[in-house]
Amino acid sequence: MNAVVGSHDLLLVTLDTLRYDIAAELLAAGRLPHLARHLPGGVWEERHAPGSFTYASHQAIFAGFLPTPASPGPHPRLFAARFAGSETTAGRTFVYDSPDLPGALEAVGYHTVCIGGVGFFNGQPPLGAVLPGLFAESHWEPEFGVASRVSFESQVTRAEEVVAALPDDRRLFLFVNVSALHQPNWFHLPGATAEVGDTRATHAAALEYVDRHIGRLFAAASRRRRCFAIVCSDHGTAYGDDGYTGHRLGHEAVWTVPYAHFFLEPGA
Repeated sequence: MNAVVGSHDLLLVTLDTLRYDIAAELLAAGRLPHLARHLPGGVWEERHAPGSFTYASHQAIFAGFLPTPASPGPHPRLFAARFAGSETTAGRTFVYDSPDLPGALEAVGYHTVCIGGVGFFNGQPPLGAVLPGLFAESHWEPEFGVASRVSFESQVTRAEEVVAALPDDRRLFLFVNVSALHQPNWFHLPGATAEVGDTRATHAAALEYVDRHIGRLFAAASRRRRCFAIVCSDHGTAYGDDGYTGHRLGHEAVWTVPYAHFFLEPGA
C-alpha cells in the first residue's frame, strides 16, 4: 500500500448489511455480472466483520481494521494507525499517525469524500454526523437512504459529479456507503409487498440492483487515473436464522461478510 497511496485514487464501498452467503450464491449463479468482472478469481473472499452493526463496524474500518480473513492469522493489514505492539502491521502496510484513515489520507494530499447511505451518515442528529465528519466533503440526501427505491443509482450520480468537479491533479479517496441492502429492501423484488416484508430473496434482489449500477461507480472512480478499490460488507443480517432477525447480534449470518480488493484501470 505504500506504493499505492499517493499514486492511485482510492475507492472504498461498503455494501451495508450484505450477507456473505447470499453474495456468494448470486455470484456463483451468474447473477452479479458487473461485480464478477472485477472480483479476483471471480469470487468473494470470506471475511469476518469488525463490528455487528454499521456504526461500530465503520469506526473500526476507518481506523484501518477492515474485515478480517476467515482463517487463522495474524493477517497483515492494508492500513494501520501507528501503535506499539501491533501484530497486523507489516512492511507493506500504509502506516499513519492520524487517528483515522480519512485524516491520514488527507494529510498526504488526498481529497476525502463520503457519500452516505444509512442513517449513521445522514448528518441529521449529532450521531449521524460523526462518521461523515471524518471526511473533508460529505453528501447525503433522502434519495440515498434506506427508504429510497433509487438509492444506489442516486449515489452513483453524485459520485460522478464529485469526480467531475475535482482537479485532475488532486488525488481522491471516495467512500460510498450503499444503503440498498439494508432493510427495508422488499421493494427491489418484483411482486414483493410491504406486508410480507424483507426476506433472503429481497436481500438478493437488492444486491442485483446494486450490481446493475456499480459499473458506473467503478468507471467514475477510475476516470482520471488507476484506482485501488475495496468492496466489502460491514456486517450481515439475519432473516430468521436460528430464530434471529436483524443484526447487532453475534450470529454467523451477521459476522461473516464478503470482501474484495482490486485495481480499476482507467477506461476499463
